[in-house]
Amino acid sequence: MELPTVSSNLKKYKGKWGRDEVKHLLKRTMFGAPKADIDFFSSRSLRAAIKQLIGEADLVPAPPVNNYNDDKYTDEEIQAGETWITASKVTGMNSGRRRNSLKAWWTGLMLRQQRSVLEKMVLFWHNHFATETNTVDNPTMCYKHNILLRQYALGNFKEMVKAVTLDPAMLKYLNGNANTKKAPDENYGRELQELFTIGKGNGSHYTEADVKAAARVLTGFRIENKILPDVHGVFDAGRHDETDKQFSSFYGNNLIAGRKAKEGEGELDDMLNMLFAQEELAKFICRKLYRFFVYAHIDDTTEKNIIEPLAKTFRKNKYEIKPVLKQLFSSRHFFDMANRGGFIKSPVDFTVGLCREFNVSFPANEDYVNLYSLWTNIQNASSQMQQNIGDPPNVAGWPAYYQEPQFDKIWINSDTLPKRNQFTDRMLNNGFSRGDKKIFIDPYLFAQSLQNPGDPGALVTESAQLLYAMDLPDQEKKYMKEGILLSGLQGMMSDHYWTDAWNKMITRPDDNANKKDVLNKLKNLYRYLMNLPQYQLC
Repeated sequence: MELPTVSSNLKKYKGKWGRDEVKHLLKRTMFGAPKADIDFFSSRSLRAAIKQLIGEADLVPAPPVNNYNDDKYTDEEIQAGETWITASKVTGMNSGRRRNSLKAWWTGLMLRQQRSVLEKMVLFWHNHFATETNTVDNPTMCYKHNILLRQYALGNFKEMVKAVTLDPAMLKYLNGNANTKKAPDENYGRELQELFTIGKGNGSHYTEADVKAAARVLTGFRIENKILPDVHGVFDAGRHDETDKQFSSFYGNNLIAGRKAKEGEGELDDMLNMLFAQEELAKFICRKLYRFFVYAHIDDTTEKNIIEPLAKTFRKNKYEIKPVLKQLFSSRHFFDMANRGGFIKSPVDFTVGLCREFNVSFPANEDYVNLYSLWTNIQNASSQMQQNIGDPPNVAGWPAYYQEPQFDKIWINSDTLPKRNQFTDRMLNNGFSRGDKKIFIDPYLFAQSLQNPGDPGALVTESAQLLYAMDLPDQEKKYMKEGILLSGLQGMMSDHYWTDAWNKMITRPDDNANKKDVLNKLKNLYRYLMNLPQYQLC
């Protein structure tokens, strides 16, 4: 089926700025759109909202802790509740436990995210500069890599590429640590061009010889202190290829002159300057941002009206990321009705967004064992739906972000859709438990937060408005009101039935029969809402 052309452009959006527009902005730039956040941003202008979203954020949060001591293992170096990022020893017993701790911690940061696009950008860059914790197999390196992504997530992309190139986790993952003048390894040199900077678009014509030349430029970088907490990348001049490196006509037949001794490290800057002189680089990154935040398919009209001017902004601002995001999120195109509700939520968006929108309560920081365990439940649920943070399937990241023509449709299949429904049902029923703590959806508290929960029509309408990216047909809402909230009545249905039951729940909470009836109907309502196809979209 041929997709309709969306002709809106990057001119500033001047249309309606109401709760629907706020919700669209938040569901794309954050994980879910909780009512409190919609209320917060609705009281501000679009300009102020975007300034808040791409403004200052806590780039280095409190680090992960030892939550993993149990009857089978006790970490003798790191006390329970203390951070393990200072550890000097990594063993077969603690490596996997610390990596699991890292994933739980990261999930917790998404669940507790600030009113900022930061967490979405960290996930974006994790998918872009994909590494796998199972391959890196060093929790300290994995943690430092995550912090690097945070520090540069809204900063300068050129500086980020250099930092990633020298990052121990990346040096390990793509064999940069083994790249020497005697045995050049092409792995990182290839992915630097194919996946990280130039891409594989129609305007990308680098050659196999360019891959080999890039590999030689990158010889000499290795990991210092593979286990100690100050593990970092260094340049070892004795391992560096000091000869000249010739690149193809795609790069203007650029010659990077070989440098000797410590000066050899400067060849990396020469190569980055060469890469960033290519217009295709800016277009490639802008396409990826577009597919992550707006829509998967990019036709010729979108390429001309959106990608090319965004790329121009990127280059004009010397590859600063914020100006690109500001222009995109402020545009008519971003708020075009054709671009609303057009994404299938990623598993992380689905699980974390659910917890945030239903205001699911987690234990306090002091109760770190139960807290991390329950964060892990959410992370595992996302993993079972085929998005395991920290361990994408390969260096290209998750196929839903690049695999044509399916893109985000890849997230939904005969295995993952039932798991999504099972997750929502479980969160409404028994939830997840650890010790004496439990996470679950409290449908009564959620309904209480709405403007008029005693009116069954208003309850259905506002619940759907909060949880869905688009409007529901009146016939659907009529069914939910009459078939769920007013079900079981004798004779003519009346809104007063629900109103009376709701008011009794407030005034007589000890009436267990009424309480059970109200809670069951609320559970049935939200189960039905979350099992409809529309709930999969954002």
